[in-house]
Amino acid sequence: MSVSHREECVCDVVREIVRAQDAVTNNNDCCTTSCENSIRDLLSPSQVGNVNTTIPFILYCKDCDPFISSGVFQGELGESGNTFFGCVETPIFRAKKFVEGSDCCVKLELLLPVTEGGSTPGPTESGVSDVCKFFPGRSVRGFQATGICLTVDLNCFCGITCLDPISPIPASQFPSEED
Repeated sequence: MSVSHREECVCDVVREIVRAQDAVTNNNDCCTTSCENSIRDLLSPSQVGNVNTTIPFILYCKDCDPFISSGVFQGELGESGNTFFGCVETPIFRAKKFVEGSDCCVKLELLLPVTEGGSTPGPTESGVSDVCKFFPGRSVRGFQATGICLTVDLNCFCGITCLDPISPIPASQFPSEED
């Protein structure tokens, strides 16, 4: 498999994602899921009343492996007033904004896959690819915004896969009592 390298290719795509997402917040090719389709769908939703706000995506490192990020959060332990630190990992991101004065440094928020029952499954050890380990069976129904962000230099990546537009569960609902 050959990958053509063009400086800032991933940067350009993520920049368009940020523009499209910002526009909704204040095709004719053979792909049913692509960044171009996701951007178009986000900007002109076909379903009345269902306004999506986010194009989730997966980044691929220059060695072709998916970029799987982890983040630490602080949560409350029931009504005791005590807190704990927890850790999550995910290959799914939401572009929040570009760093001021930078063409390719962007702040990304970690998005967690969420099952129909409301749990965030995390990776399985099922022998499938790294990304697919976060999507067990057909149980994932949406995504949870975490409020956990990291800043990355998009020049460090060579590929991007966009998922269909969504409206994630708000970060204010993370972590939930069940997590």
